[in-house]
Amino acid sequence: MTIDSRQVAAGLLEAVPFARTLGIEFVEVAPEAEGGVRAVVRLPDSPATHNHVGGPHAGAMFTLGETASGAVVLAAFGPVLDRSVPLAVRVEMAYKKIAMGPVLATARLGRPPAEVIAELDAGTRPEFPVHVEVSTEDGTVTSLLTVVWTLRPNR
Repeated sequence: MTIDSRQVAAGLLEAVPFARTLGIEFVEVAPEAEGGVRAVVRLPDSPATHNHVGGPHAGAMFTLGETASGAVVLAAFGPVLDRSVPLAVRVEMAYKKIAMGPVLATARLGRPPAEVIAELDAGTRPEFPVHVEVSTEDGTVTSLLTVVWTLRPNR
C-alpha cells in the first residue's frame, strides 16, 4: 500500500476545519502490516487550547485523537470513498494523566482493511475500530481512545 501523507493531511484539514482551527499538525501517515495504517498527529502547546490547569483541554485532546483516527480511515479506505462515506459511530475515551505541553496522537486501524472492504462489497455497512494513544512528546500516555467508524454506502 502506498500512502500520500500530504494528500491525506490536506484532505482531512479541508474536510474538518476545526482541526485547522486547533492547529493540528500531521507528523506521519504510514502503512503497517496486513494493510493496516498508522497516523501520528500533533497538537502544539497553545494557551488558546489550555484548560484550567494549563494543559490541553479535554476537547482539544478529543479532537486530536479523532483527527488521527480520521487520517487512518482516509488512508486505509481512500479507494472506496467514491462509493461510501466514512462516519464516526461512537467513541470511548479514557483520560489517564494530565498532559502538559504539545501532545501526539498515534492511531492504528483495528481490523484489516480487506475485511472491511469485503463487508462493504457484500452490501453491508461495516464497522471497525481505530485505536488511539495520546501522549506527551516524552512518551507519557495521557489518554486512550477507541473510535468506531463505519463506511456508509452511497445510495
